[in-house]
Amino acid sequence: MIVLSGTIGAGKTTLTTLLAERLNSPAYYESVDDNKILPLFYKDPKKYAFLLQIYFLNKRLDSIKEASTNKYSVMDRSIFEDSLLFHLNADLGRATETEVQIYDSLLKNMMEPSPGGKYQKTPDLLIYIDISFSTMLKRIKKRGRDYEQIDNDSSLYEYYRELNQRYATWYKNYDLSPKIKINGDKYDFVEDPNAREKVLKTLSDKVQEVLG
Repeated sequence: MIVLSGTIGAGKTTLTTLLAERLNSPAYYESVDDNKILPLFYKDPKKYAFLLQIYFLNKRLDSIKEASTNKYSVMDRSIFEDSLLFHLNADLGRATETEVQIYDSLLKNMMEPSPGGKYQKTPDLLIYIDISFSTMLKRIKKRGRDYEQIDNDSSLYEYYRELNQRYATWYKNYDLSPKIKINGDKYDFVEDPNAREKVLKTLSDKVQEVLG
């Protein structure tokens, strides 16, 4: 089980598709376009932050269960990043202490080993796409989702800046599986075919090293 991680606009979905094709494996994607809660969250974060994270947690566990039945699988976000996002929202006053406690307890219970070891819940490899704040902003603007645009909500600038910083700390402290970092500024695998091939070669080698 291989999971991608990285902030908004890092290229997780693109790299998930590319790596899954290279490994001839299923790809599992975060539910965004059909997520009715996400636009509501951007309009009223205090009201919908907790509900949004519960939604993602549930969807993520469903994907983990399905992915664990395959020899190789690639997922475009780690379940552990949800905690990072929710704690940021809590620090910004968008969630209560009680909601944080409930969320953390639920995540811990959900990630306990399943009875009889029916399926694994932690990844075999975590891939972190590291991009600068400026690249993050450019990618968000380029993909054009109205509810993500700073032009429509100036408070998103600080939210994105803090999120980008916290991701770096989160990756540094992550220790639940082997991990590898890709410099998404230096290797623009989204636009540059040469960079794409270098990244895929690096990741294919890492997969073979970790998983055999």
